[in-house]
Amino acid sequence: MTRWSRALLVAAGALVLGACARAPAPNVTVLTYATPYSPSHPFSKADQAWMKFVEARSGGRLKVRPSWSGAVLSSDMSMEELRHGVADIGLITPIYVKGGTHLIRIQSGFYSGADSMPAQLALYQCIAAANPQMAHELQGLKVLAVQGGSLPGIVTTHKQIRTLDDIRGLRLRAPTELLTVLASLGADPVNMPMGEVYSAMAKGVIDGVVAPADTFKALHFAEVARYFNTIKIPRGAYPARAMGMARWNSLSSADRAVLEEGQKVWEAALEREITAAAQRGMKEALRSKVVVSPASAQDQARFDAMYLHDAEVNARSLAAFGIDGMKAFHSARAAVKGRDQIACQGESQ
Repeated sequence: MTRWSRALLVAAGALVLGACARAPAPNVTVLTYATPYSPSHPFSKADQAWMKFVEARSGGRLKVRPSWSGAVLSSDMSMEELRHGVADIGLITPIYVKGGTHLIRIQSGFYSGADSMPAQLALYQCIAAANPQMAHELQGLKVLAVQGGSLPGIVTTHKQIRTLDDIRGLRLRAPTELLTVLASLGADPVNMPMGEVYSAMAKGVIDGVVAPADTFKALHFAEVARYFNTIKIPRGAYPARAMGMARWNSLSSADRAVLEEGQKVWEAALEREITAAAQRGMKEALRSKVVVSPASAQDQARFDAMYLHDAEVNARSLAAFGIDGMKAFHSARAAVKGRDQIACQGESQ
C-alpha cells in the first residue's frame, strides 16, 4: 500500500468518525428551527433561550438545530412551508400574509388599552378563545409562542411632531392597520418592508416611519432621523412561532409536554429581549441628540378614538370573507377593563 493510499484511508476514516460524532444518539429527537433573522437579533436571542430550555427540560432528549437568516423559510409563505414540513418549527408572521389569515391580521388592530406585552398576550388569548375562526386560520399548525411588542411612536427626519396636526402632509411608512388612521390625519402613509426604510428616509423618499424605539439602534435610524414623538400607538399580538401539526403529532406525549411548557418560556424571553432592545434604542436616540416629544393627553385620546373607529370599520369589512369580525371586535373591547387590565368574558374580575 502506497503512502498516498494510506493517507486516503486515514482521511476516509476520519470523515466516518466525524459523521458518527455529529450524528444524534438514537434516543435523541432533533427538531429544525428556521427564522429570517440573524443569531444576534433580539428575536433570535429569545429563540436561543427557548432552545436551551427545551434541551435542558427534556434531559437532552430534544435538541433544536437552528437555521438563521432566512436560509430555509420564506417570509411570506412560512406558514404553508411549515405545514408541508420544510422545517419542523419556524417564525411566522400571519399579520403580513396576504391570504388565509384575515381575522388574525385584522385583530392586530384591536389592541387599544393593551400597552404592555403581557396585556397584549392576554388580550390575544381572549380574542382567540372567543373566536374559533382564529384556530381555523391556523389549521395545520401548532402555535408555540405568541408575540407582542413595544409600542411604536413616530420617527421623523426633518419635521418635529408636537401635535397630531403636525402629521399633515408627511409621507410616513406605517403598518397596514394604521394606513387609514394616518390618512385621516392628513398624512400620506405608505407600506414598505422595514429593511428599506433607512434608505428611504436618507434619500427623502419618506419623511418618517411609525416604529418603536429599538429601531434607533437595531436599524440605525438615529443616523437619519432627528425627531421621535412618543404617542402610544397600539401594537397587536399574533402567533409568531409554530410547528407543523404533522410533526407535532409525530412526537411523544412527553416531548409535546416539554414544548407546551416552553410556550411561556419563549414568550417571556421575547418580552425580555424586546424590552431590552427598546431601552438600548432610546439610549442611542438620546446619545445621537434625537429630540423626543411626548404626546398630550388630548392628542392621545384623539388618536385612540380614531384607532378604535378604524378597527371597527376593518372588523365590519371581514363580512366580505364570511367572517364575523364584529364578534371578534366586541370580544376584544369587552376584555379591556382598563389600561393594561385584561380579563376575558366569563373570567372573575
